[in-house]
Amino acid sequence: MHELSIAMDIVRITEDETSKANATEAIKIELEVGVLSGIELDALKFVWPSAVKDSVLEKAELEIIEILGKGKCKDCNTEFDMENIFDVCPKCSSNFKDIIQGKELRVKTLEVI
Repeated sequence: MHELSIAMDIVRITEDETSKANATEAIKIELEVGVLSGIELDALKFVWPSAVKDSVLEKAELEIIEILGKGKCKDCNTEFDMENIFDVCPKCSSNFKDIIQGKELRVKTLEVI
């Protein structure tokens, strides 16, 4: 379950940014998480309370924005939606693709006071 270490890294980043802004706590955090990132959202939500305990994020509202997967076939240049990393091109069935989006993991916004 690497989601706990990811949540702890988010806490560290948030504490650094909160300190830079001379703030004392965060009231809201928005995360963008791609469906192809390998992060289980249910697991992240499960470990979140433990990870943020006694941190600037303890009372913050958590919002997770799920980024859909998109790929582009290297053989026929077709762009297509992806649900998992092993999806093939729907037009030519090629396995060779570039992932255009869906692997993201980023803090989109952080509201502090």
